[in-house]
Amino acid sequence: MCLVRGGVPEAAPGRVVGGFPIRLASLDVHTIGAGGGSLARLDAGGALVVGPESAGAVPGPACYGHEGERPAVTDADLVAGRIDPDASFPGLGRLDVAAARNALDRAGVTAAGVLAVVDAAMERALRAVSVERGVDSRELALVAFGGAGPLHACALADALGMAVVVVPPRAGVLSAVGVLAAPRRRDLVRSWPAPGDHAGVDDARRALGAEAAALVGGGAEVVTALDCRYEGQSHELTVPDVAAFAAEHERRNGYARPGAAVAVIAVRATARLASPVAVLDLPPVEDRAGATGPAVLAEADCTIWVPAGWTATPGEAGALLLRRSGARP
Repeated sequence: MCLVRGGVPEAAPGRVVGGFPIRLASLDVHTIGAGGGSLARLDAGGALVVGPESAGAVPGPACYGHEGERPAVTDADLVAGRIDPDASFPGLGRLDVAAARNALDRAGVTAAGVLAVVDAAMERALRAVSVERGVDSRELALVAFGGAGPLHACALADALGMAVVVVPPRAGVLSAVGVLAAPRRRDLVRSWPAPGDHAGVDDARRALGAEAAALVGGGAEVVTALDCRYEGQSHELTVPDVAAFAAEHERRNGYARPGAAVAVIAVRATARLASPVAVLDLPPVEDRAGATGPAVLAEADCTIWVPAGWTATPGEAGALLLRRSGARP
């Protein structure tokens, strides 16, 4: 999950991986183990647990017919009727409904229960990148991609009061499309030796930007930024300049400290060189059909579940827009 506002995904100056802090710029993505292969089971206390253990591609969910015996989220989607049992999938053919149902029965779980638990996990993740940061989720649209993401999107949008779900064209291979069209990019960061002394920061930014541009090549777009914090804090925010820090701190944390000293911890520079392939250069996706729920829309690379009370209509650039019936355009 990642919050995107104004067309720009949220960034983080560092992440924590396996309990270790990594001081490397990255997208601020919140990750959970809740995919189509996530396995369902009853724990020692009898509670239904889904993930993070996964069946992977092989053997995969029981319905794949690769001798998988443990139920996964895809098995629950199939038994619940969210996946067309007559559809043929590349490399798999038709999915085995009986095998999926038998796997759920052996584990002592139901399709509805599995879907409720995995949806709850995804809902918590969505709240972590929106509501818990002071962002009103009702003003957001949910972008659903991956082969199975659109199967759960409307339930998540309902839970967070979102009025629309966007299923982009080529949703099942959206990550690959992103890599194809992504710019060549280089990020550099340098510690600032005197946090309370801002003299020379602008010169350092220009020098670091020139260094980043040289690493990427001619014609690069260069953006510089600063990692700042209030004196006494142990975490930083990345902002365009010191003057922007107070407003960003209030946006992210709900308050600012007028008059408090701002410390500069690091200088950052990003150089980007556009990809020779733009997303809109790809051939258009034809014949994305609308529907009124309940309906299953099976596409070549993903499956979309339109529940009762929702409608799907084609949108710009080949996207499919899912809205609650009666919601504003």
